[in-house]
Amino acid sequence: MRIDIVTVLPSLLDSFLHHSIVQRAQDKKLVDLKIHNLRDYSVNKHKTVDDYAFGGGAGMVLMIEPIVNCLEHLKKERKYQEIVYMSPDGKSFNQAMANELSLVENMIIICGHYKGIDERIREHFITREISIGDYVLSGGELPAAVLSDAVIRLLPGVLSNESSALSDSFQDGLVAAPVYTRPADFRGMEVPKILLSGHEKEIDKWRFEQSIKRTEQRRPDKENKGSN
Repeated sequence: MRIDIVTVLPSLLDSFLHHSIVQRAQDKKLVDLKIHNLRDYSVNKHKTVDDYAFGGGAGMVLMIEPIVNCLEHLKKERKYQEIVYMSPDGKSFNQAMANELSLVENMIIICGHYKGIDERIREHFITREISIGDYVLSGGELPAAVLSDAVIRLLPGVLSNESSALSDSFQDGLVAAPVYTRPADFRGMEVPKILLSGHEKEIDKWRFEQSIKRTEQRRPDKENKGSN
């Protein structure tokens, strides 16, 4: 998979690129993750990428020309199935969307900034707008990192245990069951005995029941969706 992230603040993504699962995925050549500084595609000597909004109002807007220049440059090299814009008014990101995007071969993620981007980009170039929550951040870099991490960990070969991603919360519409590790008894706080029994079918049944219970208690908006 190839992921290209377009941003005015590439340094914000440095740590994300070079640690944990994302770094291992790149080392294994399972994902090619590139960060592009939007200022490199500006057409003036000051590397300007933002301007005042027509009609007035507070805040600056990312200009159309640098973004289109960047997109056209990237599209000369390969075909992109998705051009994603991270926006608070986009469709709410969830596990099903992560699963869908993990099947994409090439994807561009545009990070918004200031008051957003010129609407003509959204109208003519963006294939999907995604929000990670009903709140506003200073820019789209953190949302882009969240999206990329959620997608990359689903790629075959990225996780050492291939079944790990399949048992994540929300893969079946339910939140995950509680998990425990050693010691089995810590200061009188004991692990449920079923998990120590070795009876795989009974353990699976217990975990499913716990997932339903937790979903009802903690995420009632997801209730009953896992039994379909």
